[in-house]
Amino acid sequence: MIPILLAFLGFCALIVLHELGHFTAAKAVGMRVEKFSLFFGRPLASVRKGETEYAVGWLPLGGYVRITGMNPTEEIPPEVAGRAYYRMPVWKRIVVIAAGPAVNIVIAFLIIWALLLANGRTTDQYVVSPQDLGHPAVQYLQPDDRIVSVDGVRGGPNAIARQVATHRCAGRQVDGCDAATSATVVVERDGRLHTYEITPRYDGARGIERTRLGFSYGYGRASVGPVEAADLSVTGMWDVTKRTVSTFAKLFEAREREQLSGVVGTSETLRQSFEFSTTLALQVLALISLSLAIINLFPFLPLDGGHIFWALVEKLRGGRPVPFSVMEKAGAVGFVLVIMLFFIGLTNDIGRISDGTLGDIPR
Repeated sequence: MIPILLAFLGFCALIVLHELGHFTAAKAVGMRVEKFSLFFGRPLASVRKGETEYAVGWLPLGGYVRITGMNPTEEIPPEVAGRAYYRMPVWKRIVVIAAGPAVNIVIAFLIIWALLLANGRTTDQYVVSPQDLGHPAVQYLQPDDRIVSVDGVRGGPNAIARQVATHRCAGRQVDGCDAATSATVVVERDGRLHTYEITPRYDGARGIERTRLGFSYGYGRASVGPVEAADLSVTGMWDVTKRTVSTFAKLFEAREREQLSGVVGTSETLRQSFEFSTTLALQVLALISLSLAIINLFPFLPLDGGHIFWALVEKLRGGRPVPFSVMEKAGAVGFVLVIMLFFIGLTNDIGRISDGTLGDIPR
């Protein structure tokens, strides 16, 4: 129950902070904000403070900030006409619209940066995993030991596993039998080398069926400073951005389309991540926050990127407003795209529910 609640609160926080970006920017440039709502639909609760209504809707699919004059055709009271969205200079409109995605980008950066400072970065060195250490290795090895060699053989996990498998039980290989010979294992621990004689044990589990020392590998970690953490954060976020854009660019390819998750799948992934570890949950939240920013910046109405796009078009036209009919037709295309993405994600989620893989996360 607690992971579900934490996942829900995490989503709510991302939505509130995104909309708070729009809200704060709108207030800062002098626009009139009529409503700030968490979720859509008829308000379950609302309160008015000054000229703004604060509400919680019943449909938990997002949130919104309603600014006077967002629709060019709406009637605007003369006393607030000067504070209407479309009466404001282009640069102010862009600042207000870009503020939401900008907040999501900053949130993603701060989470990743803080995690790197706290946990360090992964290295290309394999170390003993603290979660999978088992007998007989448990008597000798410690979490984060680096395996240097086995019987003089150096290499990655596959090379080490092949060498260990050369130690066989006397007679018939049966589950749990000890090898007739021991393996010479050299490990690096805290900068010093240690040598152990460890007797492998046969694992008869399907798909394994070989002698093992009884440990699994994980990636090593190295501490980083604030500057390196910032550099790694930006690099990682840029890689995610490129992959996200590439996925949507290839949306009509079945393989790419199957990668999309909807609200249900994303929520379940976040819930499971909270069950697994706080660090993983924060990583997933950062990824969701960054993805929200990227998708919102696509140049289609009603997305934030669509509003920015048409504001820039107006600027290129020398300040002449783009006819509402043109934006309306373009907005229909964007609306169809958003609905299509929603149903593709929902269909994929239903498929994952059917085969039991919904929300699967790597462990």
